[in-house]
Amino acid sequence: MREVFIVADNILSPVGDTSDENFARLQDGVSGIKEHHHPATSAQPFYASLFNSDVFSTENNRQGYTKFEQMLIASVSGALADCDIEATENETVFIVSTTKGNIGLLENSPYTGPIKDRVALPRSAKLVAGHFKFINQPIVVSNACISGLLALLTGMRLIQSGRYEHAVVAGADVVSQFVLSGFQSFQAISAQPCKPFDAERNGLTLGEGAGTIILSARKKDAASIRLAGGSVSNDANHISGPSRTGEELFHAIHNAMQDADVSSTCIDFISAHGTATIYNDEMEAKAFNLANLQTVPVNSLKGYFGHTLGAAGIIECVVSCQSLKHNLVLPTLGFHNSGVSKPLNICNRIETGIYNNCLKTASGFGGCNAAVVLRKQ
Repeated sequence: MREVFIVADNILSPVGDTSDENFARLQDGVSGIKEHHHPATSAQPFYASLFNSDVFSTENNRQGYTKFEQMLIASVSGALADCDIEATENETVFIVSTTKGNIGLLENSPYTGPIKDRVALPRSAKLVAGHFKFINQPIVVSNACISGLLALLTGMRLIQSGRYEHAVVAGADVVSQFVLSGFQSFQAISAQPCKPFDAERNGLTLGEGAGTIILSARKKDAASIRLAGGSVSNDANHISGPSRTGEELFHAIHNAMQDADVSSTCIDFISAHGTATIYNDEMEAKAFNLANLQTVPVNSLKGYFGHTLGAAGIIECVVSCQSLKHNLVLPTLGFHNSGVSKPLNICNRIETGIYNNCLKTASGFGGCNAAVVLRKQ
């Protein structure tokens, strides 16, 4: 099976504009989450990690890209600038990961005519692909909150199959009134910044962001990180509630480790989904125990970025790659006392060591689960 390497990446978030900038600020405990008073988005104040309103102003964008599309373009540009892979190569595929894309356009316009076309995810993917002159038709991956990891696995498998040499995988989502009200209707939004795995957690915090990872069959240098394996599964349990046993996420974890040819003793740290909802964190704790990973250092990055939905898996993989390169694991911001029924080794401070393998997990509405293994050469 062909090896697949991460040769460039980017994180664009309210915390920073590059992967290095984001990682440095995360080490300093900087979070993008703040209290916001946006009557057009929510009648009540809410916590979220949001870009300043003038950063992606569609009024000042002469080319007519939406905020969502501008975020993708900025992140992809940052990643492409860090490698010699060309969008115009026939061997390069472009993959977009998102959950809602331009859905916010419906808040002020009926679902007819031009708006109907503009909301369609393939339309945005084609516009962004056209900006960079990708010659292959872009692929859209939208499967709730595992979209980012699933998009990476799609790119990995396309490269392994020999169909392409490179995959530019980019994810983004915008916090709109539509998105926020949806989570509020589930009573899933925390009244304070989220507290993953904590005894006092009571919901998630949303965030805006874009992330890009460029995969390639060609290794950039001796220190390249490999996307060594991955797997997906489904609970078949409930449209919004996760499995009560964690068995299905465990299956994804087990299969991902098998695909990467590693055992539980080889996993050095876990970047969990860790949304800070009561049921997600409990389910993950059970799955990690089933996989015999309960003593492995684990963190959640949601306290820094918020839940960036379709971008989350990509952004959090980039941070995990930085952790592997720098041999340090970030703390779980907001965590103080364990609130899950199974033992976990939750990081509450920066930990250092020799880290070679990271397990990254994600779960989402509809019972979907994903896991990938990142390996340092």
